[in-house]
Amino acid sequence: MYKYHCLNPIALVGLEKFDEDFTGTEKVQDADAILVRSALMCDMEFDSKLKVIARAGAGVNNIPLERCAEEGIVVFNTPGANANGVKELVIAGMLLAARDIIGGINWVQEHEEDGDIARITEKKKKLFSGTELDGKKLGVIGLGAIGVLVANTATHLGMEVYGYDPYVSVDSAWKLSRSIQHAKTVDELYKECDYITIHVPATNDTKGMIDKDSISLMKKGVVILNFARDILVNGEDMVDALVSGAVKHYVTDFPTPEIAGVKGAIVIPHLGASTEESEDNCAKMAVKEIMDYLKNGNIVHSVNYPDCDMGEKGENPRITILHRNIPNMLGQFTALLAKANMNISLLTNKSRKEYAYTMIDTEGEVTEEVEKAISQIDGVLKVRVLL
Repeated sequence: MYKYHCLNPIALVGLEKFDEDFTGTEKVQDADAILVRSALMCDMEFDSKLKVIARAGAGVNNIPLERCAEEGIVVFNTPGANANGVKELVIAGMLLAARDIIGGINWVQEHEEDGDIARITEKKKKLFSGTELDGKKLGVIGLGAIGVLVANTATHLGMEVYGYDPYVSVDSAWKLSRSIQHAKTVDELYKECDYITIHVPATNDTKGMIDKDSISLMKKGVVILNFARDILVNGEDMVDALVSGAVKHYVTDFPTPEIAGVKGAIVIPHLGASTEESEDNCAKMAVKEIMDYLKNGNIVHSVNYPDCDMGEKGENPRITILHRNIPNMLGQFTALLAKANMNISLLTNKSRKEYAYTMIDTEGEVTEEVEKAISQIDGVLKVRVLL
């Protein structure tokens, strides 16, 4: 029986996907698996029993990925599960920036008791006029699950869409509308577009990618949308750009003290994935990942170990080994099994930077002595035998 613990409320429609081999526990130290949304885990101590953490969402800044890898804990996220919810809010953000809908609504509320409001509305509405999205150029930086949906939807609004992603996956490329223009450099996208939306992960390379230098390449009065991560935009540079008029609107889903209240900033309280559908989809995907890993050893959508899938485990034992990506690991594993007179029916090994994962289907019993011997090989982080 496997035990799971929820650090945040997780949608029941997802938890109900656990089968009879899983049960919830209130004690995190007893858990084989943890489900989490936004709870901070960087200072948590993990019990040796913990095997997997599943983030019901895309961002994993709240999880110590490197430490988890060193402790043999596989961390999953749920890419694409909340993509439609974020996409819809990005489109809403563009509409809010194109037309002063918020200013108009606020004006009506301020004059709600004016008995002559219907008449004066016709005189005042010109104060809140704007532009249409049709015919405008949109630049999409990052063509993952969300970026592709935003780009495709914008084409149906009549926008001329430019996409930039030097690491676009084959799957994303297949889903991308053929009408979307390929920007060969991000600078080309900066120079051409009236609207620019960012959909890339937060890394050392992308931190502060929108700054005074990149803004200087853009059209005066550009609209910038950030529904990915707040640190992708240099806050001080953005404030200066809004004040000077270089940027007409900055639409973001991440309130910060420096940007909240600045004229031209449209700040939304992190609602991108806050839909019932997104939360349900993330929960269901997270549960599926946990079950597949704990029962079959398969890794799909990990953020700290390589993905590796050998399908459903058969009748024979399956050995799974999380280890460092160093030479001669496979040779040591196979030599040890040969010495124990064990046949290997199937073996798969995948690596990802400093870490690797090996799955071995064997014929015959895997003794405690064999499991212990594998775990004692230098570089091995965690061994599991699935019976």
